Amino acid sequence: MKRFSPLILAFGLAFSAQASDGNDVEVLHWWTSGGEARSVDTLKEMMKREGHVWRDFAVAGRAGESAINTLRIRALSGNPPDAAQIKGPEIQEWGKLGFLASVDDVAKEQRWNELVPRRVSDYLKVDGHYVAVPFNIHRVNWLWANADVLNKVGVQPPQTLDEFFSVAEKIKAAGYIPLALGNEPWQETTLFELIALAVMGTDEFHKAFIEQDSDALTSNKMRETLEVFRRMKQYTDIDSPGRNWSDTTSLVIDGKAAMQMMGDWAKGEFLAAGKQAGKDFLCIPAPGTANQFSFNIDSFVFFKNGATQTTESQKMLAKLILDPNFQREFNLSKGSIPVRVDIDMAGFDACAQDSMQAFLRAAATDNLVASLSHNMAIGRASQIALFDVISRFFNDDNVDIDETMRHIRAAVLADRL
Repeated sequence: MKRFSPLILAFGLAFSAQASDGNDVEVLHWWTSGGEARSVDTLKEMMKREGHVWRDFAVAGRAGESAINTLRIRALSGNPPDAAQIKGPEIQEWGKLGFLASVDDVAKEQRWNELVPRRVSDYLKVDGHYVAVPFNIHRVNWLWANADVLNKVGVQPPQTLDEFFSVAEKIKAAGYIPLALGNEPWQETTLFELIALAVMGTDEFHKAFIEQDSDALTSNKMRETLEVFRRMKQYTDIDSPGRNWSDTTSLVIDGKAAMQMMGDWAKGEFLAAGKQAGKDFLCIPAPGTANQFSFNIDSFVFFKNGATQTTESQKMLAKLILDPNFQREFNLSKGSIPVRVDIDMAGFDACAQDSMQAFLRAAATDNLVASLSHNMAIGRASQIALFDVISRFFNDDNVDIDETMRHIRAAVLADRL
């Protein structure tokens, strides 16, 4: 995106200003299945009741990569959608290029500054102006455990990294897989992130991956993080290469594995299998991260459009996304928690209620941390490079730690190039 020429940008903005001035809004997103798709249908109906038409442009593909590539093509051809699903640093990139419309008036009307914590709202703004609306908050730093397996082995869920290794040894000796992990780079980097949170703490994690400080990226804490990360490999199984995250979660559900470190979307797999939180499965903070909250936000941005009616449709969409009723329904379906801090959590399961309490505590103590592995802390170019570095280190014991730290630094700084 940084290589867009001024001529292309000017052409794109001029073309979008000539778009249809109907009261419809074209939305590009990658929510194409399950509870997400049902929730999108709910939003479509809400728009219809308000006299606006949602024109769906859903693009399936892992982690939205296909949708983002489609968006770039549309924008470069001067025909961006009216709204698109984007998150993290990419919001800033599109905004700095002048593509995004402000929704400050909606934010002021709904009091977003009061309803959304600053660490979250910072990702929704460009130069102090709101250009994105958030749907939810995912907590990434969760440990999911099969309660029956832990009971059979006679261990408690680990609260610290030291406890994890002690518990894992006993689980392994009992014939179970201690840690379910699929050897996909993003899954491995999720595990790396949660270890880094525990080892480095909030301040140094933020300094390394948000502020992108060279010393923090090559510090002794980073070395320790990599040592712990590599040590965990012995508690995974030999069938992990290429296994997707949901099949990995199934190992815990079926009692073949004891634990998995994964974001709260894993909960949906347990619930779909008819399992009950607190009885069949446990949700606790990833070891050593009880006071922290690694967050991943789903959000929509709005592209500039000279048509008055389309602009009104965009603003209505932004308003409805933060509507309390929609916040409840969407997040009940998706397994995440509302981004609004004033939502009544009655009816949400125990894991979601624990997540909201952790979110509020972390917001109050400045321990909200943008997820490194899920498009929040660093841009897409850096993330792709980091995935490669982390996966190579985890899967090849001959890869040197000092070399890996240098490569981590280079990967995190790649977005600056």
